[in-house]
Amino acid sequence: MLDVKKLLLDVFDPQPGEVVTFAVDLPSDDVPDHEGWLARRAMAERWRGAMAEIASERNFKVRPILNFEASGANNADLPAKGRLGEDDVDLLDALKASTLVIAMTEFSATAPLANLADAEDDFRAASMPGVQERMEGTALAADYSRVAARCKAIYDIMDGSVLCDVLFSTGHRCWFDLRHREAEMDDGFLPRGKEGDRIINLPSGETYSVPYEGEFEAVPSWTAGTIPVVEDEELVLFHVVANTVVIVEGEGPVAERYAAFFDADPARANIAEVAFGVNDMAEVTGEVIEDEKAGFHWAFGRSDHLGGVVGVEDFENPDSVVHQDIVYAKGNPVQVERAVIIHPDGRQVAVIDEAEYKI
Repeated sequence: MLDVKKLLLDVFDPQPGEVVTFAVDLPSDDVPDHEGWLARRAMAERWRGAMAEIASERNFKVRPILNFEASGANNADLPAKGRLGEDDVDLLDALKASTLVIAMTEFSATAPLANLADAEDDFRAASMPGVQERMEGTALAADYSRVAARCKAIYDIMDGSVLCDVLFSTGHRCWFDLRHREAEMDDGFLPRGKEGDRIINLPSGETYSVPYEGEFEAVPSWTAGTIPVVEDEELVLFHVVANTVVIVEGEGPVAERYAAFFDADPARANIAEVAFGVNDMAEVTGEVIEDEKAGFHWAFGRSDHLGGVVGVEDFENPDSVVHQDIVYAKGNPVQVERAVIIHPDGRQVAVIDEAEYKI
């Protein structure tokens, strides 16, 4: 069984004087509760208890659980109000009063927490949407020093590159434009005062970049190709031009649903992330926060929280906001046969070849 106290120490290394807040979202009439969500809230209470033990040894504060009504969508803006223990609070103020937030939510709060980390000097957060207790025996139990080393190796390959050339097991191919961007690592370490990005997912273990989205005048994005997606045993093809899904090809209900989804709000069709998951303890079960740490993935929709330029204001309304990952790890119906990073001088480095990591 995972030693939660050790994990919290290894990942966060909380220091004297810190203020730590565990945050959860709550069901509503529009977003009904379910067994896994209820269990996650109990898990948050248990983890808070472990952090309180550390606090008694290290002289910092662990606040009561901060809860708020669920947004209903991944990476949408958070509601204005929340409840800290028995007290009604302004949610933003309650978050800003913390030096560390651990958000064990149903819907991802990564984007708003990332923007808060950018704005506040002494604030960091771990976003854990969909986390399950069983992950204490899989991705949460990984050797994070090994995970961090693999993240850094891929970061070094991506640094200064211009393209990621991906061949899928279906034979389809897409090129992701890495110009005008910097790679980032979600390596499982978030101590106070960390340089660079001060938000992680947990479980951790990926190196990622937002493809160039064409925001510079007369400099179109090179992201283009065909991306296969399989859902409910239906193969759907996303045809991409200039970093945007422009055509959804397929003959079934999944294709119809995606076509309508992108038509309803064009910002959803933005290619928002390309990433390599490297947590060798991660298992593919359909829970994205763990699935994406097991292998290659990309995402559509919002990107500003990861270093891109597409944010809430670019969507038709806040209810349309989405950042959704599509994963191609072992256990998924489509794999990545080859992924090659290309540099300006023509140098090419294979991160994945013959469906296996080479790093």
